[in-house]
Formats: sequence, structure tokens, C-alpha cells
Amino acid sequence: MYLEESRGIPVQDVWSDVTSLSGGHKERLGWQTQKPVALLERIVAASSKQGDVVLDPFCGCGTAVIAAEKLGRRWIGIDITYLSIAVMKARLKDSFGLNVPVIGQPTEVEGARQLAQGDDGRYQFQWWALNLIDARPLGGTEKKGSDRGIDGRVTFTIGPKGEMGQALVSVKSGHVNSAMVRDLKGTIEREKAEIGIFITLEEPTREMELEATTAGIYTSPISGKDYPRIQIFTIRELLEEHKKPMLPLLILPTYQQAERIPDKKAAEQKELFG
Repeated sequence: MYLEESRGIPVQDVWSDVTSLSGGHKERLGWQTQKPVALLERIVAASSKQGDVVLDPFCGCGTAVIAAEKLGRRWIGIDITYLSIAVMKARLKDSFGLNVPVIGQPTEVEGARQLAQGDDGRYQFQWWALNLIDARPLGGTEKKGSDRGIDGRVTFTIGPKGEMGQALVSVKSGHVNSAMVRDLKGTIEREKAEIGIFITLEEPTREMELEATTAGIYTSPISGKDYPRIQIFTIRELLEEHKKPMLPLLILPTYQQAERIPDKKAAEQKELFG
């Protein structure tokens, strides 16, 4: 199609028809440099075709990989912060039902210990540990300030109409004691949460385990199953024994289930990392 035969105004190098993300926009995650998915979709669609590989070496909250997945491209996202990784994994799971592999993170306790001791180690360790149990980090991109004793959150279904419950997560990379478990117990009571999860790099003491048992159990209104109200996990258990928190299921609404990627496509994406 020749320019002189086309109707309308040619696309300019200033795109004013893509709405920026205001404070109340439903896409907004609190990321300072976050771009609209529509903008990245236009860039990916204009510069690649289905099946091509899209590389985003500084992917932040993952908008480019969301656009690439939506348009049928394969992709690789790179970032150095575990906050970014946690946010990207949560977005991909929510949007497409994908659990993507992460390459280059600690796979044993000594590596986790080194992570905790590095620059900005406390927060990197915290975000990485949350990622081990698919918990969402709290506080957006802010690393410091009052977190009210909560580092992350895992949601699950507690009612027949999709009512949501939550497990609040506390992560510790240094010395731990029973007072910290007691604090978590008080936090879930204050926040009216159903379950509390305590993740520690060091082994818990007998007093900590006893304190956890005094919190009692939570009974799911849907399944009738009982779950410990306070659950303690070490990094060793999560990495070496592959333990996971005992939580009720997250039952997605019908419209979210319909958005999931077919198994075949998910398998093709995984091959890119193999």
C-alpha cells in the first residue's frame, strides 16, 4: 500500500493516543517507570512477528514480557532485583496462569546466606524468599519504612462468592526468637488475616515452634480442612525439602480461567529456557 493511496494521517513519531498511567489506573502497580501495556504491544507488534524472541534486559515490573506473551512472542526478561522478579511472576500468573522459571537465583542455603549479606542484602533476600512461596511483596518499590510487620501476602478463596482471605508473610535473615513469632501472631489478629507464615534463614528454636502452636488452627469454610494458623519454614526446608505453606486453594473467577494460556503454548515458552 502506497502512502498516497492511504486514507487518514500516517502514524507520527509522537503517539498521543496511548493513555499514560495515572494514579488510579487499574494497570498501575506503584512502579515509577511503568508503561501502559498498550504502548509495549504497539512496539512489539511493529518490530516482530509471532514466534520471534523479545529480550527485555531491564524489565522492571514486566510490561514488555506481558505484551510479548499476549502477542504470541517468546521472550526473556532480565532484572537484578528480586522485587522485580516477584512482581513479574505475579503478573504472569494472574494474566496467563504461567509459572515461569527463574535462572540465576540462589538454589542452596549458602547462596541465600551470601545474598542476605550483600549490598541491600536484607531486602533482596526478603523479596527472593517471598518468591519461593509465590507471595506478593508489600510496599511496592519502596524498600524502607514501616511495614507493620508484614513483608508479603498470599491470597486464597474463603467464600462461595469469591471472597478472599490472606496469609501474611514475615521474612527474617538474621537472628530469630519467639518474640518475632509472637509479633506475627499479633499482626494477623490486628489485620484480621487468616494465616501467618514465618520464613527464616536460621533454624527456629523450640520456643518459636511452641509459640506457633499456641496460635491454633484456621478452618476453611469451603473445604472444611484445618490449617495451622502460624506456619514456620526455614530456607533449608523450602530449598532442599521443597516444602510449601499449607493454604486453602485460590479459586479463580470464570473470566480469569478463560484467559489462561493453553498448555501447548506454555510448554513452548518453557523450551526457551531449556
